[in-house]
Amino acid sequence: FRVSPGQTVEVYPHFVQGSGRYLRLSSFRSTILGNTRGVWLYLPPSFAENPLATYPVLVMHDGQNLFDPRYAFGGTTWQVAETLDAGIDALDETRHLPEVVVIGPENTSDRIWEYTPTVGTEPGLTGGGGDQYLRFLVEELLPQMAELTSPVQLKGRLRTGADNTALMGSSLGGLISAYAGVKRAALFGRIGAMSPSTWWDERFLLGSVRGSGAVRPLRVYLDSGDSGPSMDDKDNTQALAQVYRDLGYRDGVDLLHVIQRGASHSEYYWAQRLPIALQFLLAGL
Repeated sequence: FRVSPGQTVEVYPHFVQGSGRYLRLSSFRSTILGNTRGVWLYLPPSFAENPLATYPVLVMHDGQNLFDPRYAFGGTTWQVAETLDAGIDALDETRHLPEVVVIGPENTSDRIWEYTPTVGTEPGLTGGGGDQYLRFLVEELLPQMAELTSPVQLKGRLRTGADNTALMGSSLGGLISAYAGVKRAALFGRIGAMSPSTWWDERFLLGSVRGSGAVRPLRVYLDSGDSGPSMDDKDNTQALAQVYRDLGYRDGVDLLHVIQRGASHSEYYWAQRLPIALQFLLAGL
């Protein structure tokens, strides 16, 4: 912290607790989707020590892959807690991360349907439930989390508004996140799409983003690798980045597009890119 003569700086985020904690709510019922899933929460270090503090919200799809290797696909997590804990205490301001509450709804057996905006043309893959899934997030999950009092007290602790609410996912989770930036930007003002499935339905997402209305995300993070059988859909995602630029987004200001050389489509590489993704996506909070 830098303090000039005569200046007062309050230093209060956390005092004793050096790391955040995560927990799993085992049964969250959705009337809109007609199913039940677990929901993961990450609470920052100051959460218990500073009961008057309020926090921005980061919603992340595929919640079982975020924290605990016992639940994660292939036993590899995104290392979300480790990344946030390290960033919160980083002395280097270029690596610093704000304290946030993470809400991670798990996927279900209907993942493809829920995370896709259209039926699609791919044989054997049935999509088109994306709008209903976004309704679930907006009308059920976030309102109920905002009123949650057990097993943790979230009521009164979550900030609201587009600037304080981020949405992030990978693969089809990246697709539905970018689509939410078109349909639900009034709530989700910060959009993170890691290795998004831009290929879905003959690149439907490109036209959807290109046709965005006046309300658009405040910040967009977009990335891919360039290796593996699919080359991590690099070319299509580059085209998506250009669509954002055509809409007026500026590289390094409200858009960050990253290509990780040698990276393929997996949790292992998404975890590697997560620090830079969050540093950009959560900047200014």
